[in-house]
Amino acid sequence: MKISRERFDQIVQRAIGRIPDEFRTHLDNMIITVQARPSAELLEEMGYDPDEELLGVYTGIPLTERSTFDPPLYPDAIYLFQEPLQEMCADFEELEREIEITVVHEIAHYLGIDEDRLAELGYD
Repeated sequence: MKISRERFDQIVQRAIGRIPDEFRTHLDNMIITVQARPSAELLEEMGYDPDEELLGVYTGIPLTERSTFDPPLYPDAIYLFQEPLQEMCADFEELEREIEITVVHEIAHYLGIDEDRLAELGYD
């Protein structure tokens, strides 16, 4: 599947609308941005092989690691990688669901929620 950036952005907005409130409320102070692919440097930094697919990443300081004495220097952000997401999906519905799952996973990193809790919520 290959779509325009504009169409992809529309699907991202619909996917965000599907996210349960307990997660979506945390997007108020977070930037969501779309890039074509992760850089080789990012993959290396995260311990991925160059041919592994990364769908999204959270950057920032998770709430569980924050100190009231040291405010974050940069805003929290979620990066979505359009091409890997498109490549793994057969249609728009699957793409929308995969974006939803990816965004929820990245919010979970921000909140310090583990994979077991995400699985309980149906985001595995």
